[in-house]
Amino acid sequence: MIGFFRKGSGKAGLPPGTLVHVGEKRAEKVRIDMVGYDKDGVERKSDIPASECRALIGRFNVVWFNITGVHDVDVIGEFGKGMGFHPLLMEDIVHTGQRPKLEDFGEYLFVVLKMLRYDTEAGGLHVEQVSLIIGPGYVISFQETEGDVFDPVRERIQKGKGKLRTLGSDYLAHALMDSIIDNYFVILERFGEITEELQDAVLSEPTPETLKAIHETKRDALFLRKSVWPLREAIRSLEGSESTLMTPAVAPYLRDLYDHTIQVIDGVETIREMISGIMDVYLTNVSNRMNEVMKVLTVIATIFIPLTFIVGVYGMNFKYMPELDWPWAYPLVWLIMVGIGVVMVVLFRRKRWI
Repeated sequence: MIGFFRKGSGKAGLPPGTLVHVGEKRAEKVRIDMVGYDKDGVERKSDIPASECRALIGRFNVVWFNITGVHDVDVIGEFGKGMGFHPLLMEDIVHTGQRPKLEDFGEYLFVVLKMLRYDTEAGGLHVEQVSLIIGPGYVISFQETEGDVFDPVRERIQKGKGKLRTLGSDYLAHALMDSIIDNYFVILERFGEITEELQDAVLSEPTPETLKAIHETKRDALFLRKSVWPLREAIRSLEGSESTLMTPAVAPYLRDLYDHTIQVIDGVETIREMISGIMDVYLTNVSNRMNEVMKVLTVIATIFIPLTFIVGVYGMNFKYMPELDWPWAYPLVWLIMVGIGVVMVVLFRRKRWI
């Protein structure tokens, strides 16, 4: 399940730049990992103290710090102070309800994205904020929890595949964003499978559980849309940025990233339309089933109306009713009632009412 709104009441009344974590509370230790590389080699370090990070920048062509966990504001604040980052930037990092955006701080760029994963066991979309700081010779990524979609990037760095080891920090930032956006296509494929299952369920035997699944899928699709739409503008701004951090060599890759974002948006809109169509089919199917039930009940009631009239007449307590003295009156009344019922059933079948 997704929480659309994150409580931020703890920030009310505090001055700008105050670090207050807004998001899911966690007990894990914040971990800082480093990957430094150039065309000649790669060096990795794990669980680095925040105070030692700045000294590592400049040793390699590009240094990538990956920080897992933003819930400990003391560690995040120490890291930001040591790197000389603006307090408002650090405030946005620990506030995990940010919308995707790009901010230019002159000496570095700040990008916010949403990393999405579909939790098969829980049956819902898991969203996590990823913040990127792009500076000269370094990229810093902040994520909320352990586990990400960056393993292909790590493998390319380690094995020297592609251009990662030869280009700068802007290309590494592109590679990280590309991994996140490529994973959106995996999410879309999963949504496609879910919509097909819902279509089959709606057309065969719709139940209240089916309606609940439709609403949950619609909610997840809405949050996916909210995560992708602002990202389009952020990437467009990054592509057109006048910052010297973004070199002309990376411009074609950013345009390709923008195209991928547009494809994801088109896919999201298609999914949302399909879910709306499934909802309409569900309501129509339920309405048709109700109409069928009402038609059967109406036919039964219509058949019994004349029969009720007959037994009502002969159920009156009048003393002089000639038919009451007839020897065959009782079977005759039964014969007439059965005959009326059979005639009405045949008539309804000819008119295709039943």
